[in-house]
Amino acid sequence: MNYMFAQLIREWRFMLTQKYILVLLLCTLVISGFSVWSGLREINQQEQTIQRLLQADEQDRSETQAKYSDPGYLAYYSFHLTYSPPSAIAFAALGERDIYPWKHRVRMLALEGQIYESDGQNAELAQTGKIDFVFVLSALAPLLIILLFHDLYASERASGRHDLLVTTAKSGLALWGARAGVRFITVILCLMLPFYIGTWISGSSLDSVLQVSVWSILYLLFWTLLSIWWGKNASSAPRVASGLIGFWVLFAFIIPILGDLAIQKAVHSPKGGDILLTQREAVNDAWDLPKETTMDAFTATHPKWKNHVAMESMFEWKWYYAFQQVGDQKAESLSQAYRQAAHQKYDLSGYISLISPPLLLQRQLTRVANTDALAAFAYEQQIRDFHKRLREFYYPPLFKGLNLGRSQLAIMPRYKPEAHKTKNTSTTPQLH
Repeated sequence: MNYMFAQLIREWRFMLTQKYILVLLLCTLVISGFSVWSGLREINQQEQTIQRLLQADEQDRSETQAKYSDPGYLAYYSFHLTYSPPSAIAFAALGERDIYPWKHRVRMLALEGQIYESDGQNAELAQTGKIDFVFVLSALAPLLIILLFHDLYASERASGRHDLLVTTAKSGLALWGARAGVRFITVILCLMLPFYIGTWISGSSLDSVLQVSVWSILYLLFWTLLSIWWGKNASSAPRVASGLIGFWVLFAFIIPILGDLAIQKAVHSPKGGDILLTQREAVNDAWDLPKETTMDAFTATHPKWKNHVAMESMFEWKWYYAFQQVGDQKAESLSQAYRQAAHQKYDLSGYISLISPPLLLQRQLTRVANTDALAAFAYEQQIRDFHKRLREFYYPPLFKGLNLGRSQLAIMPRYKPEAHKTKNTSTTPQLH
C-alpha cells in the first residue's frame, strides 16, 4: 500500500513537470466552467421569461374578465399561458429545449393550429444548439482523454525508457496504473468540479447529480480504457492518436449522422404545417357549410350537447366553438400520425445510441435533466389535457346560453405544469 501511494505521489509530481498536460487540464477546466455558466445563464433566462409571462398573462386575463361576461367573448379573448419549466439540473443538458417549444399561449380556439404554428422554425439552425456541459463531456472530453493517454506507452518506448521502467517497477499495474490513475482523476476533477458548483447554485437533487456523475465517469472510463488498450503495444504515438481520433469521429459524428438519415428515411410522417393547414381549412370551410353539418359532426363526439344545438340566429358562439372542435377532429388522424412517428424516431434513435457512446451519454443525461424529446411530448400532452378542461368549463354556459359570474370565473381551469419525471415512458399521447 505504501509503495502504491509513493507511486501515485511520484506520478503526480511527474505530471506537474509536463507543461502540455497542465495546459490541457487548464483548458478543460475553463471550457467546462464556461459550459456550466452558459447553461445556468440560459436556464435563468428561461425562468425569468416564464415569470414575466405569468404576470402578463394574469393581468391580461383579469382585464378581459372585467370587460366581458358573455362566455363566447371570454373564451375568445382569454389567453392561457402553458409552459414547461426547466428542471434544476437542466443547465447541464439543455437537450431539445432549443428545438421543441417549451411555452405556448392557448385559448378556446382549435388547438392543433395553436400547437403546430411554431413548427415552421429552421430545424437545422436549432440543432446547432448551445455549448452546455453534456456537449463538452460527450464531444470534447474524448479528445482530451486521447491526448493524455495515447502515448502512455509509446512515448516511453520512443525515448528508450520503457524496458528500464518495466524492469525496475515492482509490477506493471503499479507503474502504469499509477500514471493512468493520476491523469484520470485529474481529468475527472477538471471536468466535474464546475458541474458540481453549478448543481449547488441551481439546487439540483442529489439523485440527479449522482446519475449524471455515474454516467459521466463511465463514459470517460470507456475512452480511457480504449486509449490505453489501443496504445499498449504500439511504438508510434502519432499512429495511436490517429486511430483513436478515427474512433472519435466514427462514434461522435458518422454513426449519429448516418443513423439520423436512416431514421428519417425509414419513418415517414406529416409535417406540422400539413396539420395546421388541414385544421384551418376545416375551420374556414365551416362558415360556408350548413350549420347542421357542423353540429352533427360535433355531437358525434360530444353527444352530451345533442339537445342544445338548435340555433335561433345566424351566429351563435356555441356554433363557432363547435366548428373549432370539428377542425381539430378533421386534423386528428394527421396529428396522431405525426406524434406516433416522433415517438418511433425517438425509440429508433435509442438503438443507434447503443453503438455510439457520445449519443448514448447525451440521451441518458437529457433524460435525467428532463430536456429530451419525451419531456417535450409530455408537455404537449399537458397542453391537450388543459385545453380539454377549458372546453369542459366553457361548453355548459355556451350551449345553455348562460353568462359566467364571478364565482364561476374563480373556478376556471388554471394551467399547472406536472412535476418532472425521469422514468423513461414512451406512450403516445391521445388527442382530446
